[in-house]
Amino acid sequence: MTAIASQLINGLLAVKPLAKFAKNKARTMMMDRAETIGVYWRDEVKALKARGTDTELDQRWEEELRAIANPHLTYPRYYTTSFHAYDEGNLGWLPAMEVDVAARAVHARIWPEGDDRAGINGDASLRNAYHQVLKAQLDQSPEHVIDLGCSVGRSTMTLQDTFPDSAVTGVDLSPYFLTVAQHAERTEDRATAKPIQWVHAAAEETGLSDNSADLVSSCLMFHELPTAAAEDIITEAYRLVRPGGYFAIMDMNPQSEIYAQMPPYILTLLKSTEPYLDQYFALDIKETFQSVGFEEPEIVESTPRHRVILGRKKA
Repeated sequence: MTAIASQLINGLLAVKPLAKFAKNKARTMMMDRAETIGVYWRDEVKALKARGTDTELDQRWEEELRAIANPHLTYPRYYTTSFHAYDEGNLGWLPAMEVDVAARAVHARIWPEGDDRAGINGDASLRNAYHQVLKAQLDQSPEHVIDLGCSVGRSTMTLQDTFPDSAVTGVDLSPYFLTVAQHAERTEDRATAKPIQWVHAAAEETGLSDNSADLVSSCLMFHELPTAAAEDIITEAYRLVRPGGYFAIMDMNPQSEIYAQMPPYILTLLKSTEPYLDQYFALDIKETFQSVGFEEPEIVESTPRHRVILGRKKA
């Protein structure tokens, strides 16, 4: 995509009525796509909200939110903006209830139709591809894993499934997401899994101990960050990782031909829901890793449009 085309799209998105239309269009497209692959978006979200009651939002959600939220946390300004067509961004029940079904809808088309990894299997295939890279690259199974930007816990729980002997901590800025994550951990068939520690904190200032993790991981968060926040989080990850340990990112691959060939109207819809996408695509991730002390990171294509960046802290 040319710089001129990118500037034109950004100009269109600066017009609020057009931006709102694009966001609503993007949301509708995702919901319709979910229905076609057997992810019944509206029904799943309705059931999750009610939790078996006949109220629109079960009162237990608010009680659990108060229990997990850090009342002293100050949200960074970049975070209190609109994400993913939600005016409240990540700080509300609707985005928290919809993020898992949205992921399954979006990831359904990573691989071409007919591929066993596509469709309803897309999200699980994406995460499995990431974990295969981790298992191939890590020297040994990590004892402690920290999942930064853990959202509603799908990445956290699949990391734990990949490394079942590990103690796992999930960190996120949204107490709504963490409340849903904690509920999913309780209600899914995870009786034999170790309890996950859920922490309401900024990924750039977690409050966790120095050198406390063998693996720090971040799945699909960095494309939602402005450059300064991305740099701060990589610095924090370096602090958290033990000498000889690793920091891994799985996210969109800016070098993928899929983005270069994407029709402008589709890219417009994508950028309407991802306010920092241009900054993510421009970030020199390899140089940033090395600037904070990591060895030169390995960068591995994990899907047709995703990559894994894996940096090691010197022993």
